[in-house]
Amino acid sequence: MTRLILLDADRANGSTTRKPRFPDEMIASLRAGGAVIFPTDTLYGLGVDPCSETGLHRLFSAKGRDRGKPIPLLLSEGGQVGRWTRHVPPAAVRLMNRFWPGALTLVLPADPGVHPAVTGGGDTVGLRVPDHPVPRALAARLSGAITGTSANRSGSAGAWRSAEEIVREFTGAVDWVLWGGAGNSPGSTVVRMIDDQPVLLREGVLPFHDIIEFLQRG
Repeated sequence: MTRLILLDADRANGSTTRKPRFPDEMIASLRAGGAVIFPTDTLYGLGVDPCSETGLHRLFSAKGRDRGKPIPLLLSEGGQVGRWTRHVPPAAVRLMNRFWPGALTLVLPADPGVHPAVTGGGDTVGLRVPDHPVPRALAARLSGAITGTSANRSGSAGAWRSAEEIVREFTGAVDWVLWGGAGNSPGSTVVRMIDDQPVLLREGVLPFHDIIEFLQRG
């Protein structure tokens, strides 16, 4: 059964409550391998505990996604980065300090303990601290992170106009839907850090030239 929770939120003007509270039953289900759809500062996210094999299986099933594709993580705060990476280049630290919380996903060398389903079998992991209290609060109640892949079936758009649309699409595939209002976004900008050099993988809300100009200022 998929349960719908209407948040006291308006994603359009950013008035979401800064300290969201979730039912203990929901957090317990996520820790046990459940799945949730939730609002972020960009697209709606499909979230599971990235340390849960059961949860990750649920995510790939719900998305209809190939396990060879990596899954980005949303963090509760920047201090969690060290848990998921084995090395953070100095330029990446500068970008975190400047653009987090915000719409920048940094792809960094993954810690060996990160589940291979998260890395897609590779050696990197995408991390972001979103500028939205809901995913940060969810991550804090789990392992310091929650998966942040967009809430859509692979190959479909991820813009939702109503809670009913999401529930119809994912009923039975996820356990919870947290609705915070309609919204549309191109998603976060994804940058891979190779040593201190940023490589653009996807341009989203944050223009890549802003990143380059900031790093060039030294």
